Amino acid sequence: MQGGLPNLSTNSHRTQSGTRVTGTLFGYRKGKVSLSVQENSKCLPTVVVELAIQTNVLQKEISAGMVRIALEAEKRQEKDKTKLLQEPIWTMYCNGRKSGYGVKREASEEDLHIMELLKAVSMGAGVLPGSSDIEGLDGELAYMRAHFERVVGSKDSETFYMLSPEGNNGPELSIFFVRI
Repeated sequence: MQGGLPNLSTNSHRTQSGTRVTGTLFGYRKGKVSLSVQENSKCLPTVVVELAIQTNVLQKEISAGMVRIALEAEKRQEKDKTKLLQEPIWTMYCNGRKSGYGVKREASEEDLHIMELLKAVSMGAGVLPGSSDIEGLDGELAYMRAHFERVVGSKDSETFYMLSPEGNNGPELSIFFVRI
């Protein structure tokens, strides 16, 4: 580890139809959820998106069953070469209901600290003690980390399907990035 940041690595794993990446959903219980996508749990995030849903609301959705998050960006002119996951803002839908806007952002020092704390966790869910500066003395940071199959449909669509550790019944969580 150099300078307090996770070691860089480019090891990604191929699956049947896509690439396996590590996805982490995290946020303070009364705050918004952030999504971090990494090549693996030891890499720096390749993308961080602040989602338009509170952590406690997403936890309820997940406990109720399958969750589908769609992030839609407006299609750009052909000469614009912005990559799909580099779009700055997304209209967000959770299970078909519009819930606001997702915003791509650079990983903050706090994000990097959280990823460093979770470096040894390949998949799982839990709670980390929160920062009293941000959430008060009883603030807790909830997280869920899993392997996702990243399937690139085109330059305007990518999907991340959560891979179940038992390999049963398909994904419980799917995240769709689309340009329309």
